[in-house]
Amino acid sequence: MGNMDESEAAIEAAILKDKEVLGDDRGESTALMEPLVLSSGSRHRPELNDLAIELATKSVGFRRSLPDGVVTALAELVRAMNCYYSNLIEGHDTHPIDIERALKRDYSADPEKRNLQLEAEAHVAVQKWIDEGGLKGRATTANSILEIHRRFCELLPEELLVVEHPSTKKKLRVVPGKLRQHDVEVGRHVPVSPGAVSRFLARFEEVYNALGKSETILACAAAHHRLTWIHPFLDGNGRVIRLMSYATLLDTVDTGGVWSIARGLARNVDVYKQHLANCDRSRRNDLDGRGYLSEENLAGFTRFLLETCLDQIKFMEDLIQPEKLRKRIKLWVDEEIALGNLHEKSGLILEVILYRGELPRSEVVHLLGVSSRTASRVVSGLSEHEVVKSETSKAPLHIHFPAALAHRWMPGLFPEQRR
Repeated sequence: MGNMDESEAAIEAAILKDKEVLGDDRGESTALMEPLVLSSGSRHRPELNDLAIELATKSVGFRRSLPDGVVTALAELVRAMNCYYSNLIEGHDTHPIDIERALKRDYSADPEKRNLQLEAEAHVAVQKWIDEGGLKGRATTANSILEIHRRFCELLPEELLVVEHPSTKKKLRVVPGKLRQHDVEVGRHVPVSPGAVSRFLARFEEVYNALGKSETILACAAAHHRLTWIHPFLDGNGRVIRLMSYATLLDTVDTGGVWSIARGLARNVDVYKQHLANCDRSRRNDLDGRGYLSEENLAGFTRFLLETCLDQIKFMEDLIQPEKLRKRIKLWVDEEIALGNLHEKSGLILEVILYRGELPRSEVVHLLGVSSRTASRVVSGLSEHEVVKSETSKAPLHIHFPAALAHRWMPGLFPEQRR
């Protein structure tokens, strides 16, 4: 009889293992990720409400203080910056200059570096789609989360779509836009069974997609952590979650894409990851909310995220102060003129564009007081340096912030590229 019991136990274990591989739902209750929002009676709400209001006010104020042409150029640079910092959190260091090269199809001969450039290119493409309204009003729906993952992963090289199963060590392929079909471990946290992921995402959407604007701002950190806690995909979760949070803030506080939470998270990555780990912990006592997970820790992460956003807005405001920015650009222009790389009147064009946001080509001759041929030469010189651009040869000129000049024009935005 003892042998029979052992045999039956072995068969049952094999069945359970097969179910795990096929995506078994072990029936976990979605209450395991409660609270999904801070309770109305939480003692932390007054302070956090004030931070959320401050964030919305300062974000809108900063966005509206910039000419539209500057917003467009800055948002383009911020995409590369956001990608750099988000990938850095995952341990992938692809400098924005190399990201810009990838966007021009200028890839490294080193296969590993080329793959990382392709990964960055994919991230930028998804953020551009978000910036153009691709997720407007639906950042926290299950379909949107799947779409972010699909759009990101389908652009990756095959080498970056293979992960190792934590226990069997078997190589598994990440399928773009598909939920995981295997159990995973994230540090000490074991996310829900693969078959339960869709149920948890449905509950996630039910709560977060039904919130009003102010509550969505307040719940941004909670949604960020709870999606991390669910861990819906075999790989790519961190980037998907940060892009979801980016899209949420783009919607709710009118970021205009001119600042990014990713820079703040990457610069405080240990604190960020510790907050995520703290939020995995269960409720400590009756004073720690009424859900399964700790409300105290969720409030702590909410404070951290809101304060990090405010810090990034302040940083960008200081960096883009019109007079300071003009002085830094003028210094660069003067140096290039002295070297014979730019025409002596090049600075006038940049000065006007910075002030007005754009410059019609028909006004260049009058502005510079030169012949049309000389005016064309001045514009060509600036275009070759990639500091002005236009949609067509006759369209108005706009400012462009190349990553290669960021260390001069916007010091501190990201580290200068190491040679």
